[in-house]
Parts: sequence; structure tokens; C-alpha cells
Amino acid sequence: MEALAHGLLPLSALRTCQKEHRCQHVGSIHFLSSPFPSSLKSSAPTKYRSGIIRMQEEYELKQMKDMAAAKKRWDALIRDGKVKVLTPREAGYAIQLSNKTMLDVRPSMERKKAWVKGSTWIPIFDVDTSLELGILSRKATNFLLGGWWSGVPSLSFNKQFLSNVEEKFAKDTDLIVACQKGLRSIAACEVLYNAGYNNIFWVQGGLEAAEEEDLEREGPQPFKFAGIGGLSEFLGWTDQQRDAAAKEGWGYRLTFSARLVGVVLAADALLIGAQKVGQYLQELRTH
Repeated sequence: MEALAHGLLPLSALRTCQKEHRCQHVGSIHFLSSPFPSSLKSSAPTKYRSGIIRMQEEYELKQMKDMAAAKKRWDALIRDGKVKVLTPREAGYAIQLSNKTMLDVRPSMERKKAWVKGSTWIPIFDVDTSLELGILSRKATNFLLGGWWSGVPSLSFNKQFLSNVEEKFAKDTDLIVACQKGLRSIAACEVLYNAGYNNIFWVQGGLEAAEEEDLEREGPQPFKFAGIGGLSEFLGWTDQQRDAAAKEGWGYRLTFSARLVGVVLAADALLIGAQKVGQYLQELRTH
């Protein structure tokens, strides 16, 4: 559970990034193994780079152990029929034809971009707003180790998740549980089953796997874009945006190309400005 709370864990059972050598594979679940941008690892000083690599290895080892243990439990829930599996399209049919309830367990930054009409939102993890020193340190680490690129903030487990669900739904309610990519929702299914809920349906692949016609959407963005953010989204360098560019053509691509040019020009301007300030200070010291 702790691994899922990490803000740098955009997990997906459907889409991999193995061709970019950024994914590890545990059974049928793929997860981001390196929150450290390759450019940071290659350009950092040797001593600092070795520290980054050591931290990365420790992070990956713990994550792999946690995920392997969790996967065994989740596979057993599905294999034994304790949690039923639905595709996003099947979930849409179930909501329309059988009046089943969708429980959206995504964090707030994903929910506000797109949600299924009529769904109930109770996050199992959400953005950590605490100002405690330890939390602030974790947020800073999260940002430095990739949050600036992915836009995924540090998350914390919602201790009121189960009690909030119990306030709204009886134990015999048919619940369709969904998140953005399908992993936090299966974790939520485990929590609900252990609490006595016996009619649980899991949306495999999450809302990111849904086509727009599968579910009735509300919100400003397509379901597939609800989980992206940061500089990668701004520059259009996410898998979701590349797929959209392939469908929509050059007009879509030019938008992000212009943004990239703007970022490069801004960086150049800052560098020139810093050099001029440095020269001015040097002249002051000389005189």
C-alpha cells in the first residue's frame, strides 16, 4: 500500500514503456522503475550520480517487493471470483443498463479533469496537504526525483476511505471501482472486500483505457489525459498526447513544437541573463 502512495508511481496494467527502457515487469503489471530522468543521471557530477543510482536501486527493490506481494493477493481475489473484472466499456453498459454505482477512487488532481457522470468520488489516495516537516521533505524529494516532469504530486493514504464508503453504501451494494490506470482501484477492491463488501467490480486498465464512447464523461479533458501533467504534458511528450497527435495530425503537433521552442528560448534568455549578472558582479569585485 505504501508503494501506491508514492507520488511517482503512475502504474498501468495496459500500457508499457519498455521500448524506452523505463519499465520493470512483475507478472502482468508494469510500473515505472526509474523516477530519475536519464538526463539527470548522466549529467550529474560523479559523486552525486552514484548517490542517485544507489537511491534508485533501493527504491526499485522495495517497490518490486511490495508490488509482487500485492499482486499475489489481487490475482487471488480475481481468480476466486471475489472481485469481478470489467472493461471500461462493460462498466459503461453496467451503469446504464443495471444502475450500478461507479466508485471513483482517484486523487483529486485526476478527478477534476474528467469523471464519469453520476459517479461517487472517494479517493483511496489523495494529494498530501500537510505542512509537517517530514511531509514537506517527502514532497521536495518527490518533485526533484521526477514530479517536475510527470506532474504527479506526493500522495498519502486516505485514512477515512473505508469509513466514507461505509457511510454511503451498504455492504451488498454493487460497486464498480475505478481509478486512472487500474492499480489503485484494485487496491481499493481489496480493502472493500476485506471490510465485507461482496459485490465488487474492478475496471481493468482504469479510465485511461476507456474510449470516449464507453462512459458518459463530464469534465474539461478526455479520460486518457486526466492522469498526465507537469512539463511532460506541457511539451506534449506523454504517450497519450503522442497517440492523439498521430490521429489529429500536424496541427496538434505544431502546438507543442511551439511550446518547446518557447521553453528553449526562455532557458537561453535566463542563461544569458545569469552570465551578464555574473560579469557585472565580477567587474564590481575588480573595481
